[in-house]
Amino acid sequence: MSDQTPPVLRKIIHIDMDAFYASVEQRDFPEYRGKPIVVGGKPDSRGVVATASYEARQYGIKSAMSCSKAYQLCPTAIFVYPRFDAYSAVSRAIREIFSRYTDIIEPLSLDEAYLDVTEDKLGIGSAIDIAKSIKDAIKKELNLTASAGVSVNKFVAKVASDMNKPDGLTFIGPSKIKSFMEKLPIEKFFGVGKVTAARMKAMQINTGADLKKLTESQLVAQFGKSGKFYYKIVRGIDDRPVRSNRETKSVGAEDTLAEDTNEDAVMHDLLRQISETVAKRLQKYQLKGKTVTLKIKFEDFKLITRSRSFSMPINEAENIYAEAIKLLNEANIGFAKVRLLGITLSRFYDDAPLENVERNQLEFDF
Repeated sequence: MSDQTPPVLRKIIHIDMDAFYASVEQRDFPEYRGKPIVVGGKPDSRGVVATASYEARQYGIKSAMSCSKAYQLCPTAIFVYPRFDAYSAVSRAIREIFSRYTDIIEPLSLDEAYLDVTEDKLGIGSAIDIAKSIKDAIKKELNLTASAGVSVNKFVAKVASDMNKPDGLTFIGPSKIKSFMEKLPIEKFFGVGKVTAARMKAMQINTGADLKKLTESQLVAQFGKSGKFYYKIVRGIDDRPVRSNRETKSVGAEDTLAEDTNEDAVMHDLLRQISETVAKRLQKYQLKGKTVTLKIKFEDFKLITRSRSFSMPINEAENIYAEAIKLLNEANIGFAKVRLLGITLSRFYDDAPLENVERNQLEFDF
């Protein structure tokens, strides 16, 4: 008889708000309710869709789609600019609800988070009951809906939360993980993007069962370090803990130009605006960064980045702007036309606690 104590299975909940930005808009403005709402910008702008209401999604509108394409799909849609201050305030209220049940909360963005409720503060015990209680509180107190996934690890909980949207609750217990992962379409695997999914399908990897046929060394040969991750997750192995104090890695902002351009004055003006936005965000969280990165996307969608690091950290708009201009000049873009510019600060100097940081990488289109 073995004296070994079996490992304790963790109880992980992944909460994902339903069409968060659009739902907040519909809640706050009754005239938007029941109508297709696109959050992102004007229909004739170069902006992208941040999110769309479920009414808009019925027309095929998706996040990251251009606003002009969204307008083509649904000319009657209502296009609104994001109100990040409002979304941040709601996100903090959601976080307060989470904290009633556990202090082990790992936010991924304004609208989703992992919770470890292996030992919950109220002694409820059942992760399913806790998820129900959280969803009920969000609906009653904030007039919004959330979907929840419950399982023994982060990966399965995350996938589960997307299974029955909106307002869903999906539990995948230990005995069901194997069959669940084998049947899962490869594009549903968290961490497998469009490009990787296309590569996998070209290799006749269409489901988890197909992925499972490859050895770890074969996956590493094809996909590098990610291959080790794919090997484990398709077997339901995910030992990553829920990290309650995720370290913020970078803070940034980006914007799409109204028209593709190579005019210095236009690009400089936009970089000044972006620098001011980034500076405000850094100062809000009492952060200073030692590395400035400039992101440039050209009219043909080719993307380049240029970075510079300093011995002393900065968070002032003028300093950020000055370095961004230097990086733009050094990029030597010539006559190539630019469609998007972005600035990111990283390598933070200030290690102060960040109770209200919304995401690991604070970066938004605006």
